[in-house]
Formats: sequence, C-alpha cells, structure tokens
Amino acid sequence: MMWQSPMMGWMWIWSLAVLAVLAGLLWLAVRWTGPQRSGPTAARRILDERYARGEIDEDEYRRRRAGLA
Repeated sequence: MMWQSPMMGWMWIWSLAVLAVLAGLLWLAVRWTGPQRSGPTAARRILDERYARGEIDEDEYRRRRAGLA
C-alpha cells in the first residue's frame, strides 16, 4: 500500500503555479516582441493632429496623406 503525505497536494499546486507563471511570461514576451498593430503610424497621427488643429488645409492634408501610403 502506498502512503501519501499531505505535502503531495502542495507539490501539485506549486507545480501548476510555476507552470502558470512561465506561461504568462512567455505570453508577455511574445506580445511585446511581436508585430505592433496599434493603429496609424506616428507620422499619420501627427498629420491628423496638424489637420485637426488647422495648421494645414484639406488639400495639403490629402497630398501628404497620399505620400505616406
């Protein structure tokens, strides 16, 4: 007959906790190093802001936007 101590349950819990932490770290590493899909580029965002503030007119905005594409 095999005898199990109460510590055997804790070993399973700690093992699962360590695996969960490692999986979370792996997920974060992939997310941080993967391709960035955060919307418009910095140049496009600056152009949009300049147009919104009235620094450039619509014709210049469209011309510069076409140049970015």
